[in-house]
Parts: sequence; structure tokens; C-alpha cells
Amino acid sequence: MNDPEQLRRWRLVLGAQACEAMTVSLGQEDARMDDALEALYDQSEMKGGLGGSKPNVSRWLGDIRRYFPTEVVQVMQKDAIDRLNLKQLLLEPEVLSQAEPDVHLVSTLLSLNRVIPEKTRETARMVVRRLVEQLMRKLEQPTRQAVRGALSKSLRNRRPRFNEIDWPRTIRANLRNYLHEHRTIIPETLIGYGSRRSSLRDLILCIDQSGSMAPSVVYSSIFGAVMASLPALSTRFVLFDTAVVDLTEALSDPVDLLFGAQLGGGTDIHKALTYCESRITRPKDTILVLVSDLCEGGSVAGMMQTAARLKEAGVTVVSLLALSDEGRPSFDATNAKAFGALDIPVFACTPDRFPDLMAAALSKRDLTLWANGSGI
Repeated sequence: MNDPEQLRRWRLVLGAQACEAMTVSLGQEDARMDDALEALYDQSEMKGGLGGSKPNVSRWLGDIRRYFPTEVVQVMQKDAIDRLNLKQLLLEPEVLSQAEPDVHLVSTLLSLNRVIPEKTRETARMVVRRLVEQLMRKLEQPTRQAVRGALSKSLRNRRPRFNEIDWPRTIRANLRNYLHEHRTIIPETLIGYGSRRSSLRDLILCIDQSGSMAPSVVYSSIFGAVMASLPALSTRFVLFDTAVVDLTEALSDPVDLLFGAQLGGGTDIHKALTYCESRITRPKDTILVLVSDLCEGGSVAGMMQTAARLKEAGVTVVSLLALSDEGRPSFDATNAKAFGALDIPVFACTPDRFPDLMAAALSKRDLTLWANGSGI
């Protein structure tokens, strides 16, 4: 291998010790990049790593943001938290302000919510808000389009009031009634939007907030906030561990919603489903999305009985093992199989597919067939 660029890349990938025989001279910028990689990944440095010095960590965070693209920075930050135990250092505002917001970082912050000191709390909120804004820009429009498209037939009616008339659709439907002598259209058929003030469907997001579900909590909060802003949907947001908390009132601000989460603890799916069941008033128009790995710490029999009652009542129940960018999640296969036997679809879903999932659920399509057709 004589290509200087290839030699340079291999030197940076393998590190100094692995490449002692390679005659590669690193420039100043490459040397800083190599130092940043070595501090995290050089096994001989694992005991020291980035060290406990806040300036060192802040400088390292600044270096990786300078030398690597955002996607790589996010991976390195996660590795640093996992490998070098930087959780306590993230409680320092000067360190946290240098971090690149991503789902894993925000998940870590939320897990530390109870111990974040007052001096760091505002910085932590700033980091969370930056991620929320990024995700809203990415996910809001696809979600709105998918949900509105699924409900468009229900939104239209043939006997609208004057202020509910969809004039472009009404004109197209009556073009055959154009009177040349009067240069006008006789609108025999009126097409309207229907009442925007009353919801057409009820949606309940029931989210497991045990520690392993942290990324799912982040994404669920974003989708919950978006769907709560749609008049055609009445959205309820429920978080649970061994207790159940209804955060529907916080849906207007995903940051407040996330800081209302208490990640960690056990799991009582039975209690959560029972609470959701008590809030359902029109089961045939209700979609309940349970986001959980189904590792029940409460009553398994009670969980299954409640799920069966919901299905029998006509509720569309969906069990998502995860709502995250990760691969196949860890879950309780026995409980997942039992849910499947109740004709409750069980699968993991990435955030980019969730809008289509909601459109399929709102359209009352077969969600198992949808999942299979979507490669999920």
C-alpha cells in the first residue's frame, strides 16, 4: 500500500501502537484528530482516558465536533459515556454546552434528571431543546401529511355548512354543471371538510419509561406533540414504570414532556393498560400504541386479560417493542407471542416509518400485513 492517503487513513484508524512500523507523518490537524481518537479508543489509555478534568473533556468534545461529522460525533459521545463513565461530568454546564445533541445524550440526561444540579439544569434544557427542534424539523411534516391523508375521507362530508365547504374540490366535482351563458358553475354537489373542532379518532400513546426504553421515550414525545396539534386527533400521552403518569397536558412542549419523564425503575404494563382502558370512551375509534419491550414486572395474566378486553371492545391495539433507530431490540418473546395470539401486531419501528404506521392504523388497515409489506 503506497497511496499516502490510504496510509494516512489506516494510521488514524489503527492508532500509533498498531502502526509503529508504518512510516506515516501526521500533520498538526491529523495529530489532534489522532489524539481525540486515542483518548477514547486506545486500550492502554482506558484507565485514564479523558481524565476527570473538566477542561480536558470540554476540549475533547470541541475537538471531535471540529474534526468529525455530526453522525460520528454522536457515536463517539455515546462511546465516551459508556466506556469512560462521563455521566457525572455531563452534570457540569461547561462540559454539557460543548456536547452535540443526539438521542443517546438526551436519554442519558433524562436518566440523570433527578440529580442534575440547579446550575446545570438550564444548560440541560438547552441541549434537549436543540435535539427536539432537530427532530421536529425532520419528523413533523411527514407525520402531519400521513395522518391528514389517512383521515381525509373522514374529514370530508357531502352536507357541509357554508364555512366548511372545500371550494376547490367542490368546483372540480361540478365542472359538468358549467353554464356558459351565466359563466358560472351550479354546485349540485357540495364537498366539505367537516367539523374541525371535534376529533375523528382518539389516540393513546402508552410508553414504557424503564431505562432500556429511553430512546423510545424521546421519539414518542416528539410524535405525541405533533399529533396533539392535529384537531382531527385527540391524543393522550401516558408514561409508566411501576407507576402511571398522564402527561397529556404537557404535550404542547416536548421539552417539558421529556423532563417530566423519570427513566429507570420497574415495569407494570398491566397497571398502564388498565389506566388507558379507563380513559377510553369510544373504543372503535381509538388507537392504543403500547411502546414497551413487554418485560412485565407486574401481573402477566392481568396484562393479557386487559389487552384481550381492549381488543374485544374494538380498540386498535399496536405493540411496538421499540421506537428507535436501533436494530432488533431485546424483548420478552413469550409475552410478544401471547400478544400475537390476541391478533395484536408486535414489532419494532424506526422513527421514519412511524408516520406510515399511524396512517395505516387510522385507516384501519391490517397492521401485520403493513409491517410485513414494509420489511419490518
